[in-house]
Amino acid sequence: MDVLIKPIITEKATTASELNNCYSFLVNIKANKVEIKKAVEAAYSVSVDKVRTLNYGPVRKIKYTKTGIQSGKTNATKKAVVQVADGDAIDFYSNI
Repeated sequence: MDVLIKPIITEKATTASELNNCYSFLVNIKANKVEIKKAVEAAYSVSVDKVRTLNYGPVRKIKYTKTGIQSGKTNATKKAVVQVADGDAIDFYSNI
């Protein structure tokens, strides 16, 4: 199971990384905090202090069209906010 899907690079996440040393990742929905901690430590060679997770359910939408009612939904996602130790940093732009 691949735990880390991709890092989240938004204005809010960048501010948190600069001020609080916290980095956000989109992770597998079945991953727990211990697996996320091990995956971040292995991928970026940093020591992780704290992991917080957020589960987002699917967003359901209904469209009323000429052919009838079309319903759909997005996928459920899980987000992890990882706080690394003081002095450590993760550089997402080094592989570009």
